[in-house]
Formats: sequence, structure tokens, C-alpha cells
Amino acid sequence: MGIEPEIVAGSSIGAFVGAAYASNQMDKLESWVCSLSWKEILNNIDLAVIGGGFIQGEKLVELARKHVQEDDIELLPRHFGAVATELDTGREIWFQDGPLLEAVRASIALPGVFTPVQFNGRWLVDGGLSNPVPVSLCRAMGADVVIAVNLNGNIVGKHRINHARETESARKENANNKSTPWGKVSAQLKNSINERKNVLLSQLFGNSLDSPGLFNVLATSINIMQDRITRSRMAGDPPEIILSPRLSRLGLMEFDQAATAIEEGRACVRRMQPDLEQLLKG
Repeated sequence: MGIEPEIVAGSSIGAFVGAAYASNQMDKLESWVCSLSWKEILNNIDLAVIGGGFIQGEKLVELARKHVQEDDIELLPRHFGAVATELDTGREIWFQDGPLLEAVRASIALPGVFTPVQFNGRWLVDGGLSNPVPVSLCRAMGADVVIAVNLNGNIVGKHRINHARETESARKENANNKSTPWGKVSAQLKNSINERKNVLLSQLFGNSLDSPGLFNVLATSINIMQDRITRSRMAGDPPEIILSPRLSRLGLMEFDQAATAIEEGRACVRRMQPDLEQLLKG
């Protein structure tokens, strides 16, 4: 729509995407996430035996470092802020300077999933625990008009994964590919990857829709909490516009579904276009 925010603030995954936007790396980020496969995701999950979370997260940060500009926040071409939460006190911590990726890593440290981050002698976890949609940080950074993106409203209680996601067109493609020698080899490789994916999903997300897995319980519980915090905080400090993409069909670790998420983001903006245009006229 031609709207170019001068100030961007984010918590959790919003900090990651916001950092890419603030550093003019959105096209690069989109190209990367849309190319992600489950094999690459699995290869870059470093399980933590100890440390306060199941995933260490260092491999994912290193992977992000290859695709997102590493810089100090104060040197970015746009004003940027990220929110993390201090584990000992529950206070929200605002990052407005210092290393960009360190701020993002702290902001995405989802409790129980990613290990906490130690920064300046403090243990930090996901910013969504204290300020999921940081309107207050935008105001503090000088924003006159705030367009908020709330990811929590449509996903509460809906993180269950449907293991039968494969479409009819994909099944036909697999059948056609098996007719050639290379197709047979390719099909075997895909089956091997899918087996690894299904085992991991089964362990983390549960064996059936009647048996939620560990990540589902963690994610849904946190989403419920974040949704309530978001409603409370935005009631006291409402943004001018709220964008609420419909993400219930996406699971917690389905990073390979980036194209679906991006398209829903665009659809959400189209749904809100009259309100956005009215806001611009004002």
C-alpha cells in the first residue's frame, strides 16, 4: 500500500521479522524462509540436554546470521526496538542499541522450547511473556501512528498438527516421479525425510489429535497467556490499527510453511485496507 513505517518494534518472532525490515533485508529473508525444508530445519535444531529449554538455538542463530544482516541496532537505516523478558523479575527489557542478533535471540527465547539468554548478567526469555505486541515501545520511540500486528488471537488452542496435510496434487506428483529411475531415488529420499519429520512431530506434538504433545501444551499455554496480556495492554494503550492474520492452520515448528504465512499476511492487509486508507486520509 506504499506505507513505510519509520519505527519498528517487535517481540518474539516479531522481533526477528522486524529486524529484517529495519535493516532492509526483507526480500532476502523471504527468499530464505520460503526455501526452507524440513531436512534443513531438523539439521539445525541443536537439542539441549540442560539449559532451561529443549533447543539451544545457536545453530538457528548461525543460520539466520547467514541470511540477515548483522549490525548494531543504532546503525540500522530504520529505528528498531526489541522486547525480551527478565526471567528473575518478569520485567520487560527494551533493546534499542547493541548487537541486533543478540537482541533478537533474547526476544525469541520461548520458555521451555529455546534456552534462556544471558545478557549483561541477566537471564532473558521471550518478550511475549511481558509485552507481546509492544505498542508502548513504539510510542516511547516516538511513533505518532501505530499499526499493530497481533499473531495470538486466532491461534489459541489450535496448534495441533494434521499429519495428513499432503495434498492430492502432491500425491499425484509423487506417483508420476516414481516412474523414472531418478524419480524412484528422489521418492526414497523424500520418504526418509518425511519419516524423520513424522517421528519428531509425533514426539513433540503428540501421536493423535486426542493426545497433545509437549510443544503443543507449551505453545498453547503461552499463546493463551499472551492473548490475555495483549488484550489487557492494548485496552490501556490501543494502536490506531490492529492487523490479526489467521494462523490457526500453522503449527509451532512449521517453519517450512513460510509462504502460507506470508500470503495470509498479505490477505490480512487486504481485509484491513479500507481502515488503513481511512487512517492515511486522517
